[in-house]
Amino acid sequence: MSSFDESKYEKKIILRNIEEKDIDQILKLQKVCFPNMEPWKKEHLESHLNIFPEGQFCVEYDGKVVGTCSSLIVNFDEYDEKHTWDEITDEGYITNHDPEGYNLYGIEVMVHPEFRRMKIGRRLYEARKELTERLNLKSIIIGGRIPYYHKYADKMSPREYVKEVVNHNIFDPVLTFQLMNGFTLMRVNPSYLPDDKASNAHATLMEWNNIDYRATSKRHFKTSFPVRITTIQYMMKQIYTFDEFANQVEYYTDVASDYGSDFAVFPEIFTTQLMSYLDEKSPSQAVRRLTEYTEDYIELFTELAVRYNVNIVGGSHFVEEDGKIYNIAYLFRRDGTIEKQYKLHITPNERKWWGVSPGDKVNVFDTDCGKVAILICYDIEFPELSRYVTDKGARIIFTPFCTDDRQGYLRVRYCAQARAIENQVYTVLAGTVGNLPQTENMDIQYAQSGIFTPSDFTFPRDGIVGECNPNIETVVVGDVDLEILRRHRRSGSVMQLRDRRRDLYEVTMKKQDEQ
Repeated sequence: MSSFDESKYEKKIILRNIEEKDIDQILKLQKVCFPNMEPWKKEHLESHLNIFPEGQFCVEYDGKVVGTCSSLIVNFDEYDEKHTWDEITDEGYITNHDPEGYNLYGIEVMVHPEFRRMKIGRRLYEARKELTERLNLKSIIIGGRIPYYHKYADKMSPREYVKEVVNHNIFDPVLTFQLMNGFTLMRVNPSYLPDDKASNAHATLMEWNNIDYRATSKRHFKTSFPVRITTIQYMMKQIYTFDEFANQVEYYTDVASDYGSDFAVFPEIFTTQLMSYLDEKSPSQAVRRLTEYTEDYIELFTELAVRYNVNIVGGSHFVEEDGKIYNIAYLFRRDGTIEKQYKLHITPNERKWWGVSPGDKVNVFDTDCGKVAILICYDIEFPELSRYVTDKGARIIFTPFCTDDRQGYLRVRYCAQARAIENQVYTVLAGTVGNLPQTENMDIQYAQSGIFTPSDFTFPRDGIVGECNPNIETVVVGDVDLEILRRHRRSGSVMQLRDRRRDLYEVTMKKQDEQ
């Protein structure tokens, strides 16, 4: 089976540790980010990599370094709270780095101005937090700039300015960002960085506490692995341009991002909303015209996943390959990469009206939140598929669906909950609501989207993390915990995976296992 080439739309965003080859780019980046401040020297960065390489991060977008951050470990109790930047960094060389210290100290974050609406800074801060947890450090401490203070210096003191920012009466691009990322204010330090004219040399001393810190050991014990999911109950309504569709999609992606979601999940074939302005009465012809938007669809979702820093299950879309129509669900990772899953079981309706062909392979995808699978609508009603992806490591099964009546919806719903119980996994439904009066075979929709768990004391009483009200345009946001799931599989009231009679039966994929 030939496939559509999505790779030409991939613009990979990679968070990684800084390497020596990046130094020249970083020196140029700093001149762009801080044109009026004394920049790093090459020897500074070489010292960072030599002393504490795992504490130096960068974000690479399409092969270019667009953001970096630097840090060291200190025992903060040994420093004066009114310290300067030079004192805490040994004049930028971090030779005072203490591997036995208790605090990660952030000394620099910079993001290229052209990429500052792509959550680059948030990715870097999350990398620091993950490092702090992994090394079992007490906290992250930073001396933060207040670059807008110079606009108010004739009206208020630094302390008054900071208070106004904390109260959301003034916006400061650095302090506001740090507050939004969970840092709390400790004090204001005068003369912190003399060449920071915009901040009048002042800085805010701020701290993020590692709630999992264990004082008796430097080892970090994982107590939870939460994954936040926003499932979108999407309204199918008349539109007149692709831009209207894009605006509706971006709105929900923004909502998911604002809630700090790891995944945003859209429904099956929700791109058929585009048919509402195609003026094509024949369903078989309308679906082929819809496939002409495949490139626009992929480009839109790839950009949104990166810009809003959220993995997107892009519902599903009809794609033409070698003259055949396939129903394909795409996974758009927030690092800019793309995966896809063909629908394997085609309903009589899809065959009759649109001539959809089935795929022949089921996939499990690696993500920054573990392994996941996508089973489109009807596929969740075949338990062998869920068992297969579970055995391949999937812990979350996403099911975009589209049903026109309550009976159809309940088939999907009951099966999704059954799959969660019998495979000890999380399942997620996202469906369409509303109607498209002028679109043949997409007249009405019925859905109640939700997030489901196994059924045991560890999980919500009814095995439901959250669910939408039926048949209205809305979302549901919920957390699932992969660490709790792991423990449940080892010590639950029942253990379906462990207790299977493998001596009597097994699930294999004929074509796939032969490949």
